[in-house]
Amino acid sequence: MAKTLDSQRTYALVGTGGSGKTSLAEMLMFQSGVINRLGKIEEGTTSLDYEPEEVKRRGSIQPGFATMDWNKNRHFLMDIPGDNNFVGDINYLLFGVDGAVFVIDAVDGVRPLTSRLWNFVQEANLPSIIFINKMDRDRANFDSAFNGLSSILGIRPVLLQVPIGQGDDFKGYVDVLNNKAFFFNEDGTTAEGDVPEDLADEVTMLRETTIENIAESNEELMENYLETGELSQDEITSGLRDGVLSRELIPVMLGSALDNRGGTELLNAVQDLLPSPLQHPAWMDKEGNERLSSPDEQLALLTVKTLTDPFSGQLSIMRVLSGSFSGDATVKNVNHDETERIGAPLFMNGKESSPAKGDIGPGSIIAVPKLKVTKTGDTLADPKASFEVLMPKLPPNLISYAIAPKEKGDEDKIYAAVQRLLDEDITLTLSRDTESSDILLSGMGQLHIETSVERAMRRYKCDMVLKTPKIPYRETIKGKAQVQGRHKKQSGGRGQFGDCWIEIEGMPQGFGYEFENAIVGGVIPRQYIPAVDKGIQEAAQRGCLAGFPLVDFKVKLYDGSYHSVDSSEMAFKIAGSLALKGAMDQVKPTLLEPIVLITVHIPDEFMGDVIGDLSSRRGKVLGSDSQTGITEIKAHVPMGEVLRYAPDLRSITGGQGVFTMEFDHYEEAPPPVIDKVVAEKKAS
Repeated sequence: MAKTLDSQRTYALVGTGGSGKTSLAEMLMFQSGVINRLGKIEEGTTSLDYEPEEVKRRGSIQPGFATMDWNKNRHFLMDIPGDNNFVGDINYLLFGVDGAVFVIDAVDGVRPLTSRLWNFVQEANLPSIIFINKMDRDRANFDSAFNGLSSILGIRPVLLQVPIGQGDDFKGYVDVLNNKAFFFNEDGTTAEGDVPEDLADEVTMLRETTIENIAESNEELMENYLETGELSQDEITSGLRDGVLSRELIPVMLGSALDNRGGTELLNAVQDLLPSPLQHPAWMDKEGNERLSSPDEQLALLTVKTLTDPFSGQLSIMRVLSGSFSGDATVKNVNHDETERIGAPLFMNGKESSPAKGDIGPGSIIAVPKLKVTKTGDTLADPKASFEVLMPKLPPNLISYAIAPKEKGDEDKIYAAVQRLLDEDITLTLSRDTESSDILLSGMGQLHIETSVERAMRRYKCDMVLKTPKIPYRETIKGKAQVQGRHKKQSGGRGQFGDCWIEIEGMPQGFGYEFENAIVGGVIPRQYIPAVDKGIQEAAQRGCLAGFPLVDFKVKLYDGSYHSVDSSEMAFKIAGSLALKGAMDQVKPTLLEPIVLITVHIPDEFMGDVIGDLSSRRGKVLGSDSQTGITEIKAHVPMGEVLRYAPDLRSITGGQGVFTMEFDHYEEAPPPVIDKVVAEKKAS
């Protein structure tokens, strides 16, 4: 089995949305014979984008998986979405592969999101190949895209191919290391020809540079190169592979996936340069124990994704970490301490699947249907050899929307429907707002939320609407007052009587709430004092200005009176509530608005527009930093001004800007905002 695993490859296609990853996957599947025709994203016919929401938006919203044979070698391919809305779980997905093909758009080149995705690949320590796609498109600029790899991503790329023409004139490429030209035929195959005269000198120079880069990645090769001024073909080949595996070298290739150009060359490069599962670094569990990626170790699998199949139901997509089995295994879900049975593992090709036959060893990506408790991120292991992988933290949700049924009374139905989506998408969070009772769906962006709701309605036949959630304002006070709260009710029989005097005072932000008992002489019996405190706290939760919780104040209970028959805990609770409400006319209540820290990454040319837009949202720019063509802007902005920031930033930057935001602090709202919020409260 070791010989088979040594030639097996498990890799991910990574790149921004629109770079052509799914078309590239389609070409690789076509070249390897998995499919007999090339599908097109525009027609909704690709193998890996099959969900109706993906077809509608012409872009991936979930990872696609393919199992291929190339020259009798098994390849497992993972197509990772590139839209900022759908990359929240990329760290989990990259746990499932040994290498990456990083896709760059020849038209748009390196963009801010490109840098973010490349950082994920680097953090995962994945040997990589860069593929510059869409060389046939109008405005394709290979030099600009290639130069961005070093100037923006900060890598030292090793150029293996030089394009012959670009755009409508894209004819083929020159193999730099072998100094040979290849011209594409209509069916995507190539025919060898002469190197064009206008490229001959450039290719000679590039070959020298590429060989120098290979030599510099290895001390022994460097010594040979300095002595002889040349490397043998075997040294070049082995040096290039070793450099890729050590991540010292990043080879660059090119093509046009839509025109079926460059697929054979890329598959050969994946086979020759990317690592096998046997070369994966030892896996580490939560206790720091290591497990080799070897078929001779005990069995362990990691769930990298959960999908729903219309026929098989829930599918757990797993990477075999260690050990091997042949189609049937009893394992322990280490995270939930439950036994699971893997009875019918599948190999995936988009929505199509086939039984996984033969030995299934490290590096294999399989789909397992109908497991009982297994979720994304769970480790399944041999019951006698427990092993739980330590998973990375997920990024915080960026945006929340309130969801509500179109028909009253269906709240539980929509809650249950969306809850089922959470099994698939671990970057979604479902909660209830205790202040408004809204059902809140939180995710990575507006498109993420909208797509998830569409999917829930389609699958589970429930109608719901999205609403912008209520901003979690807070109320506070700026003054100090002494007030009486007196509750007296007599309507025959035992009455109700509670009387208290409190001193209430506004405190600095972040203080919270403090209750001081200053009663002396028993003017209020001890058993009634907690009731006053409780009444004040309950009234504070309802607010006094616009219905938002009152925060950052101190109350001192210092006097009062009671009736030996009519007083009760309830009476003093009401008295405490009345005292708080009565103080509001004297203590200058005001509204606090939540402020978020927003971090925006944009091309330099959009810096002025973005800063101007943030300022128009009452934002305070904290600073900016420009590196290699990309500017990072940090700003404090009121949450109410950026609830729908994603589409606005997309419009300003032509889709090239990305951002993250997190709650930072509260600030006093300006009078116009207070007036607006109070008016909305009265109207509702």
